[in-house]
Amino acid sequence: MFSYPPPEKRIIERVSDLERRYLLQCLDYGFETSKGSEFCTRLEKAFAEQLGMEFGISFMNGTCTMHAALEAAGVGPGDEVIVPPLTMSSTTFVVLQAHAVPVFADVDPDTFQIDPASIRERVTERTKAIIPVALYGLSPDMDAIMQIAKDHNLVVIEDDAEAITNTYKGRQMGTVGHMSSFSFQSSKHLTAGEGGMIVTNDETLANNIRRFNSLGYAGVGSRKGKITKNDIQDPNYSRHVSTGFNYRMPELCAAVVLAQLERIDELVQRRVDVGHLFKEAITGCNWFVPQKTPEDYTNSYWTFVAKLEHTDVTWHQFRDAFLANGGDGVYAAWKLSYLEPMFANGCPITHPAYTGTYQSFAPGLCPNAELVQPKIFQFRTNYWNWHEAEQQAEILRKTIKQFS
Repeated sequence: MFSYPPPEKRIIERVSDLERRYLLQCLDYGFETSKGSEFCTRLEKAFAEQLGMEFGISFMNGTCTMHAALEAAGVGPGDEVIVPPLTMSSTTFVVLQAHAVPVFADVDPDTFQIDPASIRERVTERTKAIIPVALYGLSPDMDAIMQIAKDHNLVVIEDDAEAITNTYKGRQMGTVGHMSSFSFQSSKHLTAGEGGMIVTNDETLANNIRRFNSLGYAGVGSRKGKITKNDIQDPNYSRHVSTGFNYRMPELCAAVVLAQLERIDELVQRRVDVGHLFKEAITGCNWFVPQKTPEDYTNSYWTFVAKLEHTDVTWHQFRDAFLANGGDGVYAAWKLSYLEPMFANGCPITHPAYTGTYQSFAPGLCPNAELVQPKIFQFRTNYWNWHEAEQQAEILRKTIKQFS
């Protein structure tokens, strides 16, 4: 049994007066150029400090973060990047956007995380990077992944869009890989509707990331996100030292995320508590199996996830019964990335620099992922009213009893 929230914490605000106050402060600046990127700068510093990292670079979303990380690491045409197939396909798209080739590694059938043994099998002389995903709020086996990276001189970019504050063997997610990407999209633990962040301890990577997200400006760097009037008040000033995109986070989003960051404990703890509540609701059922959280890991429960192992009940039958009993919408796992229609005719990148053999993007490529994906149920954990969460947990318990 876990401890229920105290009465004063049974109802919390998703968006509080603090977010509104920071947002108004930002608006009061009137978007003056002289103010630079004040809220972005404050957010980057505070976010890096939250994780005990040196550098934070803010972005407009948590997909362009990974594109920038790949480019900063020198990944490009002719390179391969190992990714999991069981996740939102942005993790694969960024590899294509870097003109590299995604290589899919299988997952662990109990934790649903990318399997280091499968990663090792997929490494070739063309492999340049690995993007492990902290799926549903749980860490992959990062020590094993980092050892593979060390053995083959690879870059590791953590995709932590669904995880924050959770730990892996006593270390926070986001602190193990060479770079780590976070998302502030509307469903995430911290949000401004959109936004993203990269953290790293490597100043060279941080400089490369900043320039890539800021049009290749000469005047930006690891801790400076915007050129100033003093920079450009010279007709001979050379602005661009490299190519880049305009991936910068808007100040309005930064103001909201900064406030959410200052409330991180209550916002994340609510999801953890709801995750535990749902886990308690399925206790004793041997055919509805929760995602395994290893003993020395913690889970920040972006969603509560379980797989249906009942031989006589289909995914849709259980979903329909849950809804009929008053359950909120329940989510399925994403279709495996390599089984999406865009991969039906092979990899869409055919750059002449690539000399390897493309994987066959067809059933059978990642057997464990194909086994668990159709069985997965994702239940919301973002209930800010605790009584609503209790009702949903009771509905889940009732639905299980129907089929038992």
